[in-house]
Amino acid sequence: MLTDKKKPKSEPQTLYQTLDHMAHANVAKATSGLSPSVLAEAWMDWATHLAASPGKQLQLATQAFQNLSALGATSLGVDRLEAETDHRFSGEGWQNYPFNVWSQAHQQSWQWWQDATTGVHGVTPEHQNLIAFVTGLTVDAGAPSNFAPTNPDVIAATFAQSGQNLIRGSQHLSEDIARKNGYAQDDSPQAFEVGVNLATAPGKVVFRNALIELIQYSPETGTVHPEPILIVPAWIMKYYILDLSSHNSLVRFLVGKGFTVFMISWKNPDAEDRDLSMEDYRKLGVMDAMDAALAITDAPKLNAVGYCLGGTLLSIAAAAMGRDGDDRLASTSFLAAQVDFTEAGQLRLFVNDSEVTLIEDMMADKGYLSSDQMAGAFAMLRARDLIWGPAIKNYLMGDRAEAFDLMVWNADGTRMPARMHSEYLRKLILNNDLAEGRYRVGDKAIAVSDIRAPIFAVGTEDDHVAPWRSVYKLHLFADTDVTFVLTSGGHNAGILSEPGHKGRHFRIADTKATAPYSDPDEWLTANAPEDGTWWKDFASWLAARSSAPVEIPHMGAKSGRYKALCDAPGTYVMQR
Repeated sequence: MLTDKKKPKSEPQTLYQTLDHMAHANVAKATSGLSPSVLAEAWMDWATHLAASPGKQLQLATQAFQNLSALGATSLGVDRLEAETDHRFSGEGWQNYPFNVWSQAHQQSWQWWQDATTGVHGVTPEHQNLIAFVTGLTVDAGAPSNFAPTNPDVIAATFAQSGQNLIRGSQHLSEDIARKNGYAQDDSPQAFEVGVNLATAPGKVVFRNALIELIQYSPETGTVHPEPILIVPAWIMKYYILDLSSHNSLVRFLVGKGFTVFMISWKNPDAEDRDLSMEDYRKLGVMDAMDAALAITDAPKLNAVGYCLGGTLLSIAAAAMGRDGDDRLASTSFLAAQVDFTEAGQLRLFVNDSEVTLIEDMMADKGYLSSDQMAGAFAMLRARDLIWGPAIKNYLMGDRAEAFDLMVWNADGTRMPARMHSEYLRKLILNNDLAEGRYRVGDKAIAVSDIRAPIFAVGTEDDHVAPWRSVYKLHLFADTDVTFVLTSGGHNAGILSEPGHKGRHFRIADTKATAPYSDPDEWLTANAPEDGTWWKDFASWLAARSSAPVEIPHMGAKSGRYKALCDAPGTYVMQR
C-alpha cells in the first residue's frame, strides 16, 4: 500500500533480467542472504597484500612459534600460559589438563588470526574489519567448548547423568529442527504471553490504519502534563520491549510520572505490503500517530520518543517538520538511534551494493524480509553468546534455557516490506543520505539540523547494533540543545534501565546549541559515571519541557476517527 494515489512506474523486466534475479535469489537462499562477492573481494584484498608483506609474514611466523613453545611448556607442566579471561573457559574443569591446553590453544589461535587479518599494509579498513570478523566467527566455530569430547563440563554432566543429558539434547535438537521447518508447533504452556504478563500496561487502541495501531495508556496520576508523549518503536521489532513486564515497563514508568503516553504498534507486514515505502512509514506511522495524539489530548505540542530505527524514522519526520515550519514538537528523544551510519557497528561490514542487490532479489520472491533472516543476522554479531552458548546448553548439557521476558520478546520478530527495507539499506546505510543531506521528503531534501526541538539522546556502552560513538554523532548534526546519556548495558538491556536495576550506571551531560564540539572520548573523560539508571533524569527532563500538570483529559474520543477500538495491547502486536 502506498500513500501516493499511483504507484511509481518501473520498466518491465526482460527475460534475461528475470533469469538473473532468479539466480541471485537462489544464491541468497543457499548463503542465508550473504553475497559471496562481499567476502571474495575482502579476501582478495587481504590475501594479495599479505603475500606482498614479508615483514608481516615473518611477524606471524615468529608469533606462531612463540605460541607453540608456550603451549608445549604448559603441556609439560613447566609453565602456565597466561590467557585473557574468557567466560567460556572459566569453569573449574577448564583449569585441568588437557582442557587448559585446549582452551589456551584456541584463544591463541583466535588472537593469531586477528593479528593476521589486521594491520596488513594496504588493505582497506572495510575489508580488514570484515575479514577479521568472519575469521573470528570461523575460529570460534571450532572452540573446544562447542564439542562434547573436549568440554569438561559436558563430560562431567554425561558421567553424572549416565548420558541422559545427551539424550535430552538430541530430543531438543529434533524438536527445534521440526519447528524451524514448520513440521511441529510448541503447544506447551508458555511462561510469558503478550497481554497476559507482557505488554500489560492498561490502555486502549484509539486509532488504526493500514500500518499502525496507536495505543493510549490509562493515566495513573490525578493530573497529567498537557503535552503527551508519543513513542515510535523500531519497525523491526514488536513495540512491547518498552512495555515488557510490569517492573521494567518504560510506559508504566512515564505514566506513573504524570504523562499521557501514546505508543505506535506496527503491523507485521506480509506479501501484500511489499510496496510500502519509508515515506509510508513516516506518513502512516509517525505523522498519523502525531495527528491522533494531539487531536485526542487537544494539546498544541507533544514530546516524541524514538527507539532504535524508530528514532531514525523520528529524526526524518522531525527534520521534515522543521524544514516546513511545523512546530508541534516540544522535544525529541532518541534512544539507541543513529542518524549517521558510517560507523553503524558490525552489520555495516556486510553492506555494499552487491549485498543489497542480493537481498533485494531474495525479497522479491516473498515481498518481505523474514524475521528469521533478521534474527540470524543479529545473532551472528554475538555468536558466542547467542549461537554457541545456547547450543551447548540445549544440545550438549540437555538443559532448556529458562524463559525470561526479554528472551521471549527477542524471539517475537517482525517482517519488513521489500521496498521499505531496500530504501533503508540503500538510502540510510549504504549511501548515508540522511547525514549527508541527500534524503528527500516530498520533493525537497531534509537536514537533521532543521530539528528545532531540544534533544535527549541515549547511547549504550555495549551496543553492537548502534554503537554509542555512532549515536553520539548526533552532536555533529544537531543545531539545538542536546542532552546525551551513556548508560551501561547493551542495545536492549541498556534501554531497559528501570530504577532499582542492580549494577546500572550512566553518564549525562547537556550541550548547548552554541557550545563547541567535544569528541566522544573527551565527553567520556569529562563526565563521571553515576550509579543508578537514567529513567528518572529522563522523566525530569521531559517534565521541564512540558507545561504544568492539569486535570486528566478523557481517554480518546468517544466517537469519530479516534474512538477507542479495543483494549491494549491491540491486534497488530499479535500478528505472526
